[in-house]
Amino acid sequence: MLDAFASAFALIISGDAELLGIVGLSLRVSLSAVFFASLLALPVGAAVALFSFPGRSGVIVVLNALMGLPPVVAGLIVYLLLSRVGPLGPLGLLFTPTAMVIVQSLLIFPIVAALTRQIVSDLWEEYREQLTSLGASRLRAIPTLLWDGRFSLITALLAGFGRATAEVGAVLIVGGNIAGVTRVMTTAIALETNKGNLTLALALGAILMTLTLLINGFAYGVGEFSRRRYGA
Repeated sequence: MLDAFASAFALIISGDAELLGIVGLSLRVSLSAVFFASLLALPVGAAVALFSFPGRSGVIVVLNALMGLPPVVAGLIVYLLLSRVGPLGPLGLLFTPTAMVIVQSLLIFPIVAALTRQIVSDLWEEYREQLTSLGASRLRAIPTLLWDGRFSLITALLAGFGRATAEVGAVLIVGGNIAGVTRVMTTAIALETNKGNLTLALALGAILMTLTLLINGFAYGVGEFSRRRYGA
């Protein structure tokens, strides 16, 4: 066992091409998913927080519930959409990194949207009178509130990124775990462990754990900075 840990450490230090390729693809897919999910989730979450409309309570319940959406269910939905008999089948996206970005975006969206709704709702309660006195409508207040809550929103985005990087089932279903094409850290760890290749599995596991610690450390640092600077 100690030999396996030593070999894994040596693999990381040497900058193994296969290892770096897997890590690089994982980061590209997850960061892309966070970007595309946030483009929609931030304004949707803010709009749900500020506007009253029929079914609003139901939307809030659904967003909160989808934060726990099982990854395999998300993977199945995207698989059916992208398969040859699916509506998006002609695009040929199944078993590509693009399919993995889509399914991770589906998982990240409710997390970011639900957290954004709560953050913006709290800020609106705090600054409603001030913004109203300045003549700002609810629609015009959205950019202001998103900017004012940027540190809290960064934490929400990091939560989405953490969900994406730790995910296995959904990306396995739509990506296929193809070497050099769609193999990411989590799926590679599962495969290499089953094959008995503990060196690569441990190396990837160590990188994934380090990444998780960095994400949580950065989120904590952002929160502390926000509290010290703004007394939040």
